[in-house]
Amino acid sequence: MKIKRKAGYIPVLAVMAAFTVAPVSNAMHIMEGFLAPAYCIAWGLVCVPFIVLGLRSISRIVERDRKTMLLIAMCAAFAFVLSALKIPSVTGSCSHPTGVGLGAVFFGPLATSVFGLIVLLFQALLLGHGGITTLGANVFSMAIVGPFVSYGVYRLVKKLHGNQYAGVFLAAALGDLATYCVTSVQLGLAYPSPEGGVIGAVIEFLGVFALTQIPLAVAEGIVTVLIFNLIAKYGADETKSLDVFYEKGGAVR
Repeated sequence: MKIKRKAGYIPVLAVMAAFTVAPVSNAMHIMEGFLAPAYCIAWGLVCVPFIVLGLRSISRIVERDRKTMLLIAMCAAFAFVLSALKIPSVTGSCSHPTGVGLGAVFFGPLATSVFGLIVLLFQALLLGHGGITTLGANVFSMAIVGPFVSYGVYRLVKKLHGNQYAGVFLAAALGDLATYCVTSVQLGLAYPSPEGGVIGAVIEFLGVFALTQIPLAVAEGIVTVLIFNLIAKYGADETKSLDVFYEKGGAVR
């Protein structure tokens, strides 16, 4: 029975692997050297308490049930694959899925902030996406704000007794959009418009991002629902200690 359940993860991995065929070598978040040192330091310091709390959260989750380690690794891999995809956008950045909604739904936003940090660090070092100096800014937008929004949306839908898969879709899609709202603010603060100042620059960045990010957010929501459904179906051992499933028949066991 366990062999059958573990074999069920093959479709999950296959869906994730399918995304890796896209060209990603030039993808980036906020690129290396694009923010002034003061901004880089400030965003990095803001992230520190979230990462510390996130490490404690992961420790408690694993201590409670070590079988969740496989799911933790899978959620981190999902975020790595999706966030490596890119569509060129405004100068110094790009549009791409984030993939953090899945981890936020299963493990909460604090634990997911650690996944996001690891993903962004590996992408900066191995793929040339983003950068080390801009790591703090990218972590704050994608690995902190995005997961908090995803988690809050999913829990709200759960509290309102809404459809579970609609909750997952909205969590992933809105977490993605929240990331790019924050990225727009970060870029607006760093490069205010000569006429409209910071607010004008933020509005401009939001307008440009919206052209590519809204369709990507919808696509990310759909893919996240597919992966969530497969995990719900085949991951009973790994998810039994997590307070995630709530809809009658929503989690196919």
